[in-house]
Amino acid sequence: MEYHLVSGKPGPLGSHFDSKGTNFSLYSAHAEKIELCLFQNDQEIRLLLPKKTGDIWHGYLPGGCDDWLYGYRVYGPWQPEKGLFFNPNNLLIDPYCRCLEGKLTDTYFSSDNSTDATQRDNASSMMKCRVVHDDYDWQQDSSPKIDWKNTIIYEAHVRGLTSLHPDIPKALLGTYAGLAHPVMIDYLTKLGITSLELMPIQHHIDEPRLRKLGLHNYWGYNVVAPFAVEPRYWSGQTGSTPLSEFRDMVKSLHSANIEVIIDVVFNHTAELDSNGPTLSLRGIDNPSYYWLNSSSEYQNWTGCGNTLKLTHPAALRLVMDCLRYWVTECHVDGFRFDLATVLGRTPNFTANAPLLSAIAQDPLLSTIKMICEPWDIGENGYQLGHFHWPFAQWNDRFRDDIRAFWLAGKTNLGILARRFAASDDIFNRYHQTPSASINMITSHDGFTLKDLLSFNEKHNQANGENNYDGHNENFSYNHGQEGITSDEGVNHARLLSAKALLALLLLAQGTPMLRAGDEWGNSQQGNNNAYCQDNDISWLNWSDADPALIDYCSKLISLRKQIEVLNNNQWWTGQYNNKTHNYDVRWLNKQGKVLTNSEWQTTEGILLIELSRCWLIIINATSERCMVNIPSGHWQILTPFTENDIYFAHSGWYISARTISVLKLAHPEEIDYGGR
Repeated sequence: MEYHLVSGKPGPLGSHFDSKGTNFSLYSAHAEKIELCLFQNDQEIRLLLPKKTGDIWHGYLPGGCDDWLYGYRVYGPWQPEKGLFFNPNNLLIDPYCRCLEGKLTDTYFSSDNSTDATQRDNASSMMKCRVVHDDYDWQQDSSPKIDWKNTIIYEAHVRGLTSLHPDIPKALLGTYAGLAHPVMIDYLTKLGITSLELMPIQHHIDEPRLRKLGLHNYWGYNVVAPFAVEPRYWSGQTGSTPLSEFRDMVKSLHSANIEVIIDVVFNHTAELDSNGPTLSLRGIDNPSYYWLNSSSEYQNWTGCGNTLKLTHPAALRLVMDCLRYWVTECHVDGFRFDLATVLGRTPNFTANAPLLSAIAQDPLLSTIKMICEPWDIGENGYQLGHFHWPFAQWNDRFRDDIRAFWLAGKTNLGILARRFAASDDIFNRYHQTPSASINMITSHDGFTLKDLLSFNEKHNQANGENNYDGHNENFSYNHGQEGITSDEGVNHARLLSAKALLALLLLAQGTPMLRAGDEWGNSQQGNNNAYCQDNDISWLNWSDADPALIDYCSKLISLRKQIEVLNNNQWWTGQYNNKTHNYDVRWLNKQGKVLTNSEWQTTEGILLIELSRCWLIIINATSERCMVNIPSGHWQILTPFTENDIYFAHSGWYISARTISVLKLAHPEEIDYGGR
């Protein structure tokens, strides 16, 4: 069969089938010519893209497209000193491709992909793109659109969440279909989760260094095709594709009123540094897509070798088109942006950078959940609190200060209160609301909650980096014995700390994010950087789950939903309100009096947090059972807390050592604020 390209159209970018043929469109400002390469079995057909409109090359191929794969060969100057790496021997991936097939072989990685313009042809060992034109029936699916004020986030990995689940069919373990199984959805629903945040499901590959070690990039932050669904999490069921199975998963979660937020990587690509593989953007138009310095070397503000230049119109369009694709075609409900300071670099960070401004004004994207990891490793890379609406932000200050308070005694009550009040010192500006603070005790990056309480030191030897990788300052505390143990006393102390940290997370103002498995005691054997452990180190071992801790966590979430001032998304003032005749919050000492200036500076003690007159959170960070005097009235112990935690005796309330409890006033009208 003879193939022939006609002019086609410059947009949309990528490959698009219209029932009569396929339009191909690729941006390159510096290329001299571009060939579309079609592959059937071992045959390659090269077709010159016949038309250029502006800096977009395009062509239209009449007929069907089911029986072939494609890639591009881009011609132009080889001038590394100017950042130009054109080499038609490199078959390149369409950055807009929606399906990528095959795997990079060792033959591909054995060749030099960046420094030698006369290298051998790589087509036989290169992944290839497929045109996607499947019609999907969404069956009236719609987003749950959970209000930020009601959001409970559960961070999970598609494979790790279900690979070892005993009640999910073997064929579905570790897949999109496994995550959508009724067993998993029922679990999330009963736990009280509203929003599932998934680690990268964009098509990613293993770095050359990991391949040499026989390891895999489990986390997925090495993306090669941002529009394509990662096929490794596909069950392979007959009649399905990775994309259709992902859509089925989204639809099933939506039917249970659970949102799907996906972790996206737009700060760097899998092409890495100058010694990394040439896969796509480097060979298509390196200086347009990447930040280069005055010597045309890569700016490495990500720690991964390169940084996307998101001020350039082509790179900005790539990201915007990709985000809209995931929302419109896959119905995702939000995004978490990895190393999001890069999104605002011009090259200095500004919250009004082109990409951030484009998202904020976009009529579609501005209505969904946007979450930033507010840092990168470049100069002034730490930007917590400096992103504007509609972006919420991972709050590592909450993580570190809460850990330091409970586990190390290094945070005073004043800082504790700040973090508990949605870090108003950080987020109460730029017209942000308390929900902008994504509170967390743990995340995928670091210790699990159980390991945080079981290890003083990281144990990352399995990663092949001599235990140098991963965070060193974890504010962890092993409670007297390093590692997992059967010692009942040690385990009881760890359980008390786990319950207290979960309570501080789930009862604080702001948006709580729970790491999958923390609600029942999952361990990674002390590895606090398990990015390359696609095995039972990282996979959740459900056979170890503690049903009592799951129940405790579920009831904490239920309790949170009952406390109005934790769900109205309004900043606390601490002032008396003449309309409601109460304070939204009061911070009290163990005598039930407002804390003095000196008491705010203490690092170990009792803190009573009174919310809206009728809720009282009592924190005992000391090692002794203590009596507390609380405001007058008939107070009741609220589940999941019991008289083992707090009880009334001899005209006083006693709270156990190292615990947190919550009381509710049975008759709020009983409160008297001194004659007001």
